[in-house]
Amino acid sequence: MNTSVMKTYGRYNVTFEKGEGSYLFDTDGRRYLDFGSGIAVNSVGHCHPHLVEALKKQAEVFWHCSNLYHIPDQQRLADRLTANSFADAVFFNNSGNEAVEMMAKIARKYQFENDHPERYRVISIQGAFHGRSLAMLAAGKQEKQLNGFGPVVDGFDQVAFGDLNEMRAAITPETAAIMFEPVQGEGGIRVMDLDYVKALRDLADKLGLLLMADEVQTGVGRTGKLFAHEWSGVKPDVMALAKGLGGGFPVGATLATAKVAAAMTPGTHGSTFGGNPLAMAVANAVLDVVLANGFMENVMTTGKKLHDGMTALSSKYPTLFDEARGIGMHLGLKCKDGIVNNDIVVKAIEKGMLIVPGGDNVIRMIPPLTITEKHVNEAMTIMEKTCDQLIAQGVGR
Repeated sequence: MNTSVMKTYGRYNVTFEKGEGSYLFDTDGRRYLDFGSGIAVNSVGHCHPHLVEALKKQAEVFWHCSNLYHIPDQQRLADRLTANSFADAVFFNNSGNEAVEMMAKIARKYQFENDHPERYRVISIQGAFHGRSLAMLAAGKQEKQLNGFGPVVDGFDQVAFGDLNEMRAAITPETAAIMFEPVQGEGGIRVMDLDYVKALRDLADKLGLLLMADEVQTGVGRTGKLFAHEWSGVKPDVMALAKGLGGGFPVGATLATAKVAAAMTPGTHGSTFGGNPLAMAVANAVLDVVLANGFMENVMTTGKKLHDGMTALSSKYPTLFDEARGIGMHLGLKCKDGIVNNDIVVKAIEKGMLIVPGGDNVIRMIPPLTITEKHVNEAMTIMEKTCDQLIAQGVGR
């Protein structure tokens, strides 16, 4: 297709024109069950009435106000996020990449202000995806993303997934912080061992480092708790949010403890559009839904049904899948060696269901957190038909 849009995406052959709840509709009117939710973005489904009302109401008042002035809904959202987290302060930005990039800036500035200017390096974990800015490409260290964008930005080291000894060995007098995803999404729905996360907290405390949680994909209820690090009982010093926080409207946030946030004084960071009134109205509406009684219980209950269904798929089609993995509604199916995850994604789309490929040859199922058992059953029916067709075509034999 000839297009004036820069060709940075490998797009699937479908065009959507509207969404409703857990479904998207293409330009021919065909309905698709959306178990990708914009890559974990549409946390409460498409066109949720409460979000639509909040956005319309704000759009009729005013859209943009510079951060030179006070923005009441920023304060309200910050108060709610801090009241429901470890944090004491929030900076609002536009995306997950910006939220994580700010964490790296905070790590350096915090160490500088505490008489350790030599501490500037951040340690990440193999399989990480932290964004596509030059700095965050360096943090993720994935060759396919770094290729052609050298030289690699200095200041980032990486260790093997779950290897505490390697983490200890990687810490030097120049280390400022450890950055981790409680569940690696792009990395293949790899859940970090809770004892490992606790050990990271102990290491950071012992050595004067910051522990920074990238919860861009896992935050705001995706794993059955508001934030995924809560499963370990560990509190980070800094956290990045985005994706589900806006339910489809672009918004990001970087949260920090008071001690850490104190390093960020006027003029040290800024954003033209970050925390704009439209984004704040929608994000507050998302919290209205997510913080309601019973919401997290539904994520866990329905998520377990989905996980059980995926486990059953793995057992029924052992030549296609190795295992189901994940927690809450942050789930994946690990494909067998020789099976291409994207081939299954394409077949599922043909049958009316959207799923997302991920690292480690995984198929991700990251639906709206509002799905019901009916949607799970529908998804499993489509997946069985998809797998049956693949087997009939000789795939996985």
